[in-house]
Amino acid sequence: MELRQLRYFVRVVELGSMSRAAIDLDLVQSALSQQISRLEGELSTRLLRRGAKGVTATEAGLAFFREAQLALRHADEAARAAQQSRLLGTVSVGLAPTTASVLGLPLVQAVRERYPDVRLHLVESLSGHLAAMLNARQLDLAVLFDTDPGRRWSVTPLVEEKLFLVRARTGRPAASIPKVKLSQLRDLPLILPSASHGLRATLDEAVAGGRLRLLQPMEIDSLALLMDAVRAGLGCTIQPQSALSRIPDRHEAFELAELSDRRLRRLNSLCSLSDDELSPAALAVRVVIADCTRALIASGRWAGAKPSHHGS
Repeated sequence: MELRQLRYFVRVVELGSMSRAAIDLDLVQSALSQQISRLEGELSTRLLRRGAKGVTATEAGLAFFREAQLALRHADEAARAAQQSRLLGTVSVGLAPTTASVLGLPLVQAVRERYPDVRLHLVESLSGHLAAMLNARQLDLAVLFDTDPGRRWSVTPLVEEKLFLVRARTGRPAASIPKVKLSQLRDLPLILPSASHGLRATLDEAVAGGRLRLLQPMEIDSLALLMDAVRAGLGCTIQPQSALSRIPDRHEAFELAELSDRRLRRLNSLCSLSDDELSPAALAVRVVIADCTRALIASGRWAGAKPSHHGS
């Protein structure tokens, strides 16, 4: 006797029709009838009466129906218990401030909805610090920008973000965001993260010969303080639009120019320990991060971003 036979029988009795049950179960009626006949053969008793108006359960069929319903409920509960037991525990995820401003809250909400027994530990820090924490096994997962292939991580490209020159607004908002080349910034005072962080690594790589270092940017390893310095007119910065997400008056306080250089895109990659080092809960959260990312881009809530096909 198989669980599927119990499911088939219960549905036939509930609907009172072999044909309607076959449609509901997405089966050919002859196949359903054969399974019911096989079940009756195994039990050596008639379970159903077939008539012109449909099928009804015999006395034996009614007794079997009640127990079959109970058995199916127990089977479903057993499956749920097994699934929940695989998805218990804490999963630690690292997000850079720009990424956290867009992805953080939707991720928390999605994990709570899908896996209520999983405790999510979110760490917000600059990407260089997160990379060190991942290497030290202090994080299970992190969204990073500088993914050194020498590290023993599992890496999945997630998002490509446009980069913008950001400075304090000095005039009225423009009708559209203008474009500028990195080579045009040589006379501007820049404020950037230091060399150990992903955005800076992206910029250093894009500027051949280390010319970016020759510009001697002011270095601030705090996004909030960096943006305060730009607002105060101490210099310009290069950031994705997500860097402005938590600033309520961003449209009035800052003006943007898109960097048009082809290579200047920030790649967000989902990095983790190897699969065999991750718990089932961490593997599940990794899928949720990818799902949330796609949803945010599709809805337009991750401005200046598109799905990454890097390396594919």
